[in-house]
Order: sequence, then structure tokens, then C-alpha cells
Amino acid sequence: MANFNLDRGGFILTAYQLNDQLRAGRKTLRTHPGALLLGPTGAKLWADYLDPVPGFSGRFDFIHKVNIPLLFKIENSLTKSFEPCRTEWYPSYLLMTYTDHRLSLVERKFISWNDCAVSCQTWTNHSSEELVLRLTTYGDAYHTRSGNYLQALYPIEHYSFDVAGAIAVSDPGLFEEVRLQPGQSGTYIIAASYGISGHDAIGMLQARAAAYTECGWTADQIIEKQCEEYQEWFEHTPAFTSSDSLLNKTWIYRWFLLRHNLADPQYRHLSYPLFYEGRSHKKSKEPFSKGGWEFSKLINLSVPLHIMDARWHHELRYGEGPLRNMAASPAEGGQFSCLTVDTVMHAFANFSCWAAYQLYLVHRNRDLIADLLPSFKNQISESIRIHGNEKDHLMIEYKHTRTGKEYQPSYWYFHDFPKNPKDKQTYTHLKRVDRTVYHYLNTLAVAHMCEIVGDSEADSYRLMADGIKKDILEKMWDDETEFFYDLHFETDQKAFVKNIVGFYPAWAQIIDEPYNGMIGHLFNEREFNTKCPFPSVSVDCPAYSKDGGWMGHFVKGRNGCVWDGPTWPYTNSIALDALAKESKRSDHQYDSFFAHSLREYAFLHFMKRDLTQPGLVEHYNSATGEPLSDEQEYNHSFLIDLMITHVAGFTIEADRIVLDPLDVGLDFFSLDRVKVAGAEYRITYRKPNVNSDVPDLEEGYSLYVDGELVFSNNTLCRVEIPLQELAGKRGAILS
Repeated sequence: MANFNLDRGGFILTAYQLNDQLRAGRKTLRTHPGALLLGPTGAKLWADYLDPVPGFSGRFDFIHKVNIPLLFKIENSLTKSFEPCRTEWYPSYLLMTYTDHRLSLVERKFISWNDCAVSCQTWTNHSSEELVLRLTTYGDAYHTRSGNYLQALYPIEHYSFDVAGAIAVSDPGLFEEVRLQPGQSGTYIIAASYGISGHDAIGMLQARAAAYTECGWTADQIIEKQCEEYQEWFEHTPAFTSSDSLLNKTWIYRWFLLRHNLADPQYRHLSYPLFYEGRSHKKSKEPFSKGGWEFSKLINLSVPLHIMDARWHHELRYGEGPLRNMAASPAEGGQFSCLTVDTVMHAFANFSCWAAYQLYLVHRNRDLIADLLPSFKNQISESIRIHGNEKDHLMIEYKHTRTGKEYQPSYWYFHDFPKNPKDKQTYTHLKRVDRTVYHYLNTLAVAHMCEIVGDSEADSYRLMADGIKKDILEKMWDDETEFFYDLHFETDQKAFVKNIVGFYPAWAQIIDEPYNGMIGHLFNEREFNTKCPFPSVSVDCPAYSKDGGWMGHFVKGRNGCVWDGPTWPYTNSIALDALAKESKRSDHQYDSFFAHSLREYAFLHFMKRDLTQPGLVEHYNSATGEPLSDEQEYNHSFLIDLMITHVAGFTIEADRIVLDPLDVGLDFFSLDRVKVAGAEYRITYRKPNVNSDVPDLEEGYSLYVDGELVFSNNTLCRVEIPLQELAGKRGAILS
């Protein structure tokens, strides 16, 4: 049942409803079905996966991938295996139960935001023998006894930090052994707190662990407290409910996705909060191993995608943090780049300046813009220096991996799509649509931000943006096929491959009537309207491969990233944004197709389209929807922003509110707790003569500001409301 606050008229999601909405039974990795997943994550500590044993055995990571194999576990004298066990995955904790004729175990465990791994275990002895319990850890060399604590030190050779820990228990006998007689039960709390050796005091770590074991709370009370603390982050988000259960649950899961990937190492290059692209990885699972690709770092390609959703969180610091990290640790020349705590890495194409401006529109923090404007200007100059050319404003991509869309076939168009794409002699540098559109949006954003702080260069950046727009429209557009294409970096010949990025000019809103035919490619079943839309390249491309191979070969392995046909949430979010904007520009003629495509995108968030199994991965077979990768809770796209701006129709601009929803077939919806510049907005809709689960939902389409009705109409419609007028006319119906 929904919980409503009638005084505010809003849908309020409580901790237990969050758990009930997203509970997922046995949640595991596809490639490792015995590995259990854990929902809650700490600022530094998280579980890559858990073994089905009592305690924290599996693979555990700290700030980045470190593959600690064991924090602690409880060994027993009566059984060696706890399978088959029953598990219930919740966002805020994991429940594991096991029963046989010898014993039963009920365990609830979680990782707290302050990096404590906490296990609450109840054992019952059903046998005629003693049940002996004992805490064990990973190797004696890593742990020493200090009073009622174990102190841990894990050397991490491939990073500048080592991991320190303190383990506390509610019954110190567990350090030696605890004996339960036949028929006897016992409940034990074990907590292990972790920090950076030499940076976080061991006394603080001991106190954090002891807060769970010496507080006198029952296991139920500890879990209840964890749920409340976990819920706190979600209480500062907008709330959405509607007549569509798929959209409702996807909304909740997307906010969980951000929270699950939220990190705050407060160390070296990552001194501010950020969102990881994912908590899983393509690295070896060997203990303390290095090598392979990991997502648990700042990846500048995904930063703007995170900000587009996180900007709607009530606290600015979550959207601000990644920008400050990148500005504080730039590459040579000031370029925003990928970061670990120790290393400034390479840079991907991205639209971080544009996302920063969108963040400003919600929070209106002028000081942030003033602080970071020099860094934003550097992004423009660095893009021109590294990727520009003397003939036009288009951006050249020299490494096909650097737009985050490696192996997109247009790079090989001029070599007739060879069998071996890894041969650098067979692909061509391109003037890329995606990198150039990002450059346009970033330049336009800098012009806006100059205006905000009174910088005299606003006009010059706006003129530059106009030049970029002109070159995109004149040189990358093809009248005959009605699409935008990458160009040969020297000759400007078009690479006639319809990549998904060909829709980016619509997303950037730089097209008008002469380009109306472009969006139709999304509807064509022989191009982008596949069973699992939208493929990364059109089906009619000779190199199209629905499952990520290349011309019959898996050049990056079965689960590798190859942008020649699979469907990616990353580009789905941008393509859907483009589709929605084109529908609004065309008198809403594409609303129904947007509704269908949005729901198909939403289904990607659930394994086998089962709403009881939330889980988003990196890419999918575009013909079947089969997940091709196994990085659960993958965070490289946006959806919350699509729901707010296009389903509810709420857009904030520099000087006005624009209401312009797409009709996606909902009988009702309520978007509540949207905070913009200190005011709280609520947008509601209910068709006439339709009952809703929201008890105070009025008929029609309405806008409330700080609880007062300021606009109402019988049907969904477009209206523009100047912010000054809105401030002066609250309480009056504007239409």
C-alpha cells in the first residue's frame, strides 16, 4: 500500500516500502550464480559479491577494486555448506536463512554508509551434539587481537592506500569458540569497520564497530536502524507515482541505482562525492588482484549522465561533487579526465559543462558556477586544441574508444568493414557527430554561465556555438537519406553508417523543419526499431551485430563492449530525450511511440522483464533483450530526468517554468517534492472519471508551488510561466 501525507498531497516512500518495492529474492551474477549480491554500499566499502556463508566472505572492494576475499565469517562444527539456502535481497540489507536437521541460521547483513560490515546472526542447534561457533578471518598475518577487537591491515600494492579495520563482536567468546547445547539458540552481532590505514584512526574504527555490538540493541533494532539510515537519502528525492506499475518501479529503482553507486572516498583526487559507473567490474576476481577494466572510479564519460538525474536530488553536493573532483585534478591543459584517487587518467568525450548548467537551473547556486567557470572554459579550448581542425568547427576523434562507443562501424566504413578491426591501418579518424554535439552543448553552456556571473565572454562563446551548429547542419546532414553522419577527418566524405549518435542533433535541439525526416529512422523496423530498441547502429549496416560480435567474431569476448548493434541504456536515454523533444516540436505526433519506447527502456531495468528482479547491465542483445554483460546495477544512463521533463512535463529554464508533458497513456500521475531554487513543486494529472490510488488527486493537469495551486487545465497541455510571474501569482489560477 502507498503511504500518503495528505497535508502535502504527496507520495512518500518509506524505508520499508523501498525494501518491499525492490526486494528481489536470490539476486546473483549471471556469470557466477553462486555469488550473492548486496544492495547497501558504504562511502568506501562495498561487496562485489558474497559467498553463501554466514559473515562477509566473497570479494570486497574499498574505494576501488581491491578484491579482499574475506572480512570475517563464522565457522561451525555441524555443517560445511549452507546451500541450498534461501536469500532475500533488499536495497538496505540481505537476508539469508538455512535449515536442516542439524541446525538453523537466520542472518541479516549490510554495509553501512560509514563503511561497517555488520552481520546479525541467530543460530539454533537441532542436533544431539554441541554446536561450536568461531569467528575466522583472512590469514593470521592480516589480523591482530587487541582486547575485545581484532585489528586488520590489508596491504593494497596497486594503490597508495592500505585498508585498516577493526572487528567487534557482541560475544567475545566468538574469538575463541561459543558452544550451543542441543535445543539452544543464540544471537550474535559482528561488526567490522574499515578505513584508510594511517589516515583513519584505529580508535575511530573500533568505536564505529562497537556502536553495533555494544549498544544493547537487538538484531531487529539494528536492522530497523539501518533501514532508517539508508532511507534518509531517498527522503530528499522527488516522488513519482502513476497508473503504470512499470514506470513506478523503474523510478524507484533508478534512485536506488544512484544511491548504490554513490561514493565519497574523501581522499586525494576523489575528495568530493561522486557516482561510480558501476560497482562490479571486468577485472580478475583473484584476491588482491589488478588488471582489466573497472567501473568504480570517476569516469568523465558518465559524469554528465549522472548529473542529469542527480540534479533533481535536493542536495546539491551530489551533483556538484564530480565536477569539483574533475576541476581539482585536471589533465594537462585543464581537460576533465577519468580519476582514481592516485591517477589522472585519459579523457572521454562528454557534455559535463552542459550538465553543470542543467544542475545550476535546478539549484541556482551562482557561487558554484563562478568557481568552476575557468575550468569549463578550459574544456572548450582543450577540445579545440586536441580535436579541432582549421576547416570547420567539427571535432575529430582519433581513438575510436574515446567517445565511449568503441568499434562503432563508421570508423571502418572507408575500409569496407574488414574482418580484423583491431588493425589500426583499417580504420579512419572521423569528425564525429557525438563529440561535436557535446562540444556544441558545452560551448553553449559556457555562454549561459558567463551570463550568470557577468563574464564579458558570453557573446564570443555563443557565436562559437552558432558556428558549431552551422557546420553540423551543413556538413554532417545528408538530404537524400535524411540522417546525420560522421565524416572522413581529411576529405569530409560521409561515412554512410547510421550510428545511434545520428540522433544527437535532435537531442541538442539544433534542428527544425528541413530535418523532420530524421526521427523517422527510429520507427523503422529495418533500422532502429528492433525488438529491443534502440541498437547502437542501424540494422541495415553491413557490420550490424545484435549481440556484439564483429563480422562473425567476438573481438572483445562474449560480453565485450562493441558498439555495432547491441542496445545500450547510455544512448537509449539520449535517443529518448531526442524523440521527446521532436514530438513536442511536431505537435506531439510521436507521443505514443515515445511511450512505447520508454516502457521498453524501462523493461531493461528488470531481469527477464520480471518486475520482481530489478537489475540493469551495460548492454543488451538488440533483437532479444538478452543481457550481454554482467555488471549489475550499472549506472551509465539517465531516466529520472526523462520522467520529470517529458512524462510529468516539468522543465526549468533560466527565467521560466515550461509545462509540456507527452501523453504516454497514463490515467493519472503525481510528481511531488520537486525542489527548484528553494520552492517545492508538485505536478499532477488525472483523466476525468478515472479513479486513482492517490486520494487527493484532482481531475486535470495541475501545478502546485509550495502547496498552492498556481495552474490547472482540463487536459495535458503546454504552458510557459515566467518565474517572476509565478512568484507574484501563487494562489491564482493562471489558465
